[in-house]
Amino acid sequence: MPESTYKIVELVGTSTESWEQAAKNAVQTAGKSLKELRIAEVSELDMKIEDGKVSAYRARVKISFKYIGE
Repeated sequence: MPESTYKIVELVGTSTESWEQAAKNAVQTAGKSLKELRIAEVSELDMKIEDGKVSAYRARVKISFKYIGE
């Protein structure tokens, strides 16, 4: 296996449905501009609360992608 280098970015995905959907939204959005995504790690989960009720789920996701140099 040839040697490779990977970069990690951290994103926050949101959803009104679930944490799973929030994480999926983060990965899908990253995939629109980053190539060769490798691993996604959920590092934190939280919720937005409005008027005493959950209004949104948020997932902080670390995503790695292969670094392709010149």
